[in-house]
Amino acid sequence: MAAAVSSLSNLGIPDGDGGSSSEEEDAGPSAAAAAAAEQRREERLRRFRELHMKRYEACKLNSQEVVEEDKRLKLPPNWEAKKARLEWELKVQEKKKECAARGEDYERVKLLEISAEDAERWERKKKKKNPDLGFSDYAAAQLRQYQRLTRQIKPDLEQYEKLKEQYGEALYPTSDSLLHGTHVPSKDGVDRMVADLEKQIEKREKYSRRRPYNDDADIDYINERNAKFNQKAERFYGKYTAEIKQNLERGTAV
Repeated sequence: MAAAVSSLSNLGIPDGDGGSSSEEEDAGPSAAAAAAAEQRREERLRRFRELHMKRYEACKLNSQEVVEEDKRLKLPPNWEAKKARLEWELKVQEKKKECAARGEDYERVKLLEISAEDAERWERKKKKKNPDLGFSDYAAAQLRQYQRLTRQIKPDLEQYEKLKEQYGEALYPTSDSLLHGTHVPSKDGVDRMVADLEKQIEKREKYSRRRPYNDDADIDYINERNAKFNQKAERFYGKYTAEIKQNLERGTAV
């Protein structure tokens, strides 16, 4: 039997044990390659699922933003300012309730929370603000004039002391005091009054009142600008072209 096996091996014919070992060696690399391919496939599928979830989240967020933008477009244009104002008023009301519960004055608590820089900035804004909102009635115009004049007054302490020594308690009148004809203004005071009146007259002369519209006047213009131009032309050249204009109106122009 051993001689037969050796003869077969000499002829190059493998026996049964040698063939099985070579098949196992070939199957080993193929199984490892299949496992690696399967692992790569699972990795690609996982990345694909992640990309799909990200795409879904992006679509969801875009839809929500579109809905929110549509809501904002349907709101009034000053809704953000109104909302901020209402939120501020709610906070103020809550603060007032807390101060009332503690027995504190809300105005004092609010002033304690304001810094010196904010207070100075608000004071500067108040000074810059123009209180003159235009003509409303003659009483308001007279009040603004009085306030303007009183702001221009520069107190003369020396003159005040002299008057105090001269009149004594009579300098501080009461309801029973009679001051008519007792006060004699100084020359400087009269000069200040005259200078102020002249300044008012000069300023009043610069005002230009709107001319009333004449319904019976001829319409020789096509718009407001053309009407102004025609008025200027009439002012400067009207006396030279009056005869030509009359002839054209009568139809007797040559």
